[in-house]
Amino acid sequence: MGSKVSSKMAAPTARVIQAVRPHAPLIKFPNRQGVPKPNAAAPPLISRPHVPLTPIPGTPDTLASIQLLPARYRRRPLSADEMDYIQRGGPE
Repeated sequence: MGSKVSSKMAAPTARVIQAVRPHAPLIKFPNRQGVPKPNAAAPPLISRPHVPLTPIPGTPDTLASIQLLPARYRRRPLSADEMDYIQRGGPE
């Protein structure tokens, strides 16, 4: 009886396998064979000149603008337990 069930199941499976089309990739990545890879093991360049930070154009945040934010956009205050957990670097 078990062989009848498996033969009944095998026929539709064979039809499904025949109906599956070959894979066609939907995403195409550019060919980067000629682009040199960065050397992550190389030490950072110390001789690079220091570039001062430039402020981002626009109005700076003020305490009043932060207080006007709706509650859903405000940062949730941390409890003392959460601050201790962060200060010690995670679980003990």
